[in-house]
Amino acid sequence: MTHSVQPHGRHRAPLPPVQEAPATPPGPRLPHSPRHAVPPPAPHAPHPAAPAGRPGSGPASRPGKQRDAFFDNAKYLAIVLVALGHAWEPLTDHSRTAEALYMTVYTFHMPAFILISGYFSRSFDMRPDRLKRLVTGVAVPYIVFEVAYTFFKRWADDDPSHPISLLDPWYLTWFLIALFVWRVTVPLWKTVRRPVPLALCVAVLAVTSPDIGDDLDLQRVLQFLPFFVLGLFLRPEHFQLVRRREVRLLAVPVFACAVALAYWAAPRMTSVWFYRRESAQELGVPWWIGVVMTLALFGCSVLLTACFFAWVPRRTTWFTVLGAGTLYGYLLHGFLAKGSRFWGWFDDYAWLHRPVGEVFVSLVAAVVVTVLCTPPVRRVFRFAMEPRMEWAFRRDAAELARERAGAPGR
Repeated sequence: MTHSVQPHGRHRAPLPPVQEAPATPPGPRLPHSPRHAVPPPAPHAPHPAAPAGRPGSGPASRPGKQRDAFFDNAKYLAIVLVALGHAWEPLTDHSRTAEALYMTVYTFHMPAFILISGYFSRSFDMRPDRLKRLVTGVAVPYIVFEVAYTFFKRWADDDPSHPISLLDPWYLTWFLIALFVWRVTVPLWKTVRRPVPLALCVAVLAVTSPDIGDDLDLQRVLQFLPFFVLGLFLRPEHFQLVRRREVRLLAVPVFACAVALAYWAAPRMTSVWFYRRESAQELGVPWWIGVVMTLALFGCSVLLTACFFAWVPRRTTWFTVLGAGTLYGYLLHGFLAKGSRFWGWFDDYAWLHRPVGEVFVSLVAAVVVTVLCTPPVRRVFRFAMEPRMEWAFRRDAAELARERAGAPGR
């Protein structure tokens, strides 16, 4: 059996992306705009305005801005898969089927989120208003939840000495610090030639470098970097391409083969590779295996992510509105996911490891994360995830001029 179950130490588990500019509608007519131009408004606007720096959080867009139902649907479905992955994790030591599904989902759910984050970061630059939103939309929630998770672990795991360390992200908060680092490097990736191969080289160097350490969870930041850079250079035509009927039909056998391969690999490899938080040497293998695994996982992740996008609905559905709250679901469900381990629920109830229990756990995880993405929950926790903080920043002349002219300022 694999070693997929994470101990209660400072292991960080995955979660979700960030919205900077509204996406181009996925309809058949596509504009021929410059690669990095801000795309025109999309036909769906369920909320007022989302702070830059994270996709799928809070109020969707400012008045006059609209959201794309396709991307909101993708973010909601991906956050459900994140919750399912965390719910399946304690089951993987006793169920080869759960392990196979777990490995399949972990191959693409975070890459899909990160790719969308990169796609919506195309217009990011160092303009003061965007830097402000990066601070309030990513840095501040990171600090708040890093502290909150630390106090939760002290209480729930009876570990009063567990330290608060903003340099060593704990559990889900790794994604926020990674997103902050990726975002501030956007101008660099727009400047270099062949950015995706270069980012992949950075990931390969990271997986062969055991001395990087835990500060800012840099192993994950660097190993997941190629997906962000890939999203940064995608265009609307690429999403239109994967939503063709023949691609959707082909995605079914591809997913079936992926699950079958994961079922075969489950007792033969550790799923720790999918977390991308450790070097090859730390996993006890030669450096060249890390290179092979990084390249192989990148290819598999891109393939399954494309298959996932192929089946995401492009129309407005009942869960489209929940796509604006995926960061809420991501960060808040972590308390229940970790609490279930601290309190021994999976050890106390043996029936949870049987097929009926596995189905029950899956349904509970999907329902819980869905509720946490709803507008009432977002209103309650907006103070922590979308603080306005006008008092902390100066307003420059350009920003005031945009406000007077009624410009959206993005």
